[in-house]
Amino acid sequence: MQQFPESDPRHHTANIKAMLKETADHAREDVTKIDDPRAKALFETTREVLNGLVKAYDDYEKGTEPAWRR
Repeated sequence: MQQFPESDPRHHTANIKAMLKETADHAREDVTKIDDPRAKALFETTREVLNGLVKAYDDYEKGTEPAWRR
């Protein structure tokens, strides 16, 4: 992974993306450990939302979405 100075937004987006991915992975793993269908749905929804946020951070970094272009 590239290192960016703290003043560069990519320094922070990389850190936040890593945290989001870790939490999404944890939610996915927890689904296999529980039997409550409502809790499973909650954790799956959590995983999907977090993965959507990771994609938004990726899009920001790449500048591929019009909202993130300068």
